[in-house]
Amino acid sequence: MTSIERPGASRLEDQTDLRIVREVSSNGRATLAELSEATGLSTSAVQARLRRLESRGVITGYRATVDAEAVGRPLSAFIEITPLDPAQPDNAPELLEHLSAIEACHSTAGDASYMLFVRVPTPRDLEVLIRDIRVAASVNTRTTVVLQTFYENRPILAE
Repeated sequence: MTSIERPGASRLEDQTDLRIVREVSSNGRATLAELSEATGLSTSAVQARLRRLESRGVITGYRATVDAEAVGRPLSAFIEITPLDPAQPDNAPELLEHLSAIEACHSTAGDASYMLFVRVPTPRDLEVLIRDIRVAASVNTRTTVVLQTFYENRPILAE
C-alpha cells in the first residue's frame, strides 16, 4: 500500500485509515462495531488497523474531556512569556512543566517565545501562578483572561 500523499499524513495508508481516524477523533469511545459499520470492514480488520495507527503514532491516545468548572478550575487564561535575557537558554518548557495549572505550552512566532494556556480556581491563584512562572523561568509575562469559551478540544479531522 502507498501512503496518502499529504503533508503530515504520511502515516495513513489509505482512505480507510483516514475514515477510522475521523471517526475516532469525533468519538474516542466508538466501539469496534461502530467503526466496522462506518468503514465497511470486519471488527477484526478495524481492530488491526487501529493497532497499526496507534503503533505508527497517528492515534496517540484516548482521554476524557473534563468540565474545568466542575473540577474547580473555572478561570482560564493565555500567558505569553518572553525571556528577561534573550541570551538565556531556551528551556522554559522544562522549567515550567512542574506547574500543573499549565495545560498547554506552545512555541510561537512573534514577540513572545511561548504561549501558555492555564486553568486556575480564582484570580488570586492566577496572580500566584504568574509570579511562579516569572520566577521559575526568568521571563516577562503578558496575560489575557478568557471570559467565555465557545469551543475547544475540537476533533482533528484528517482530510
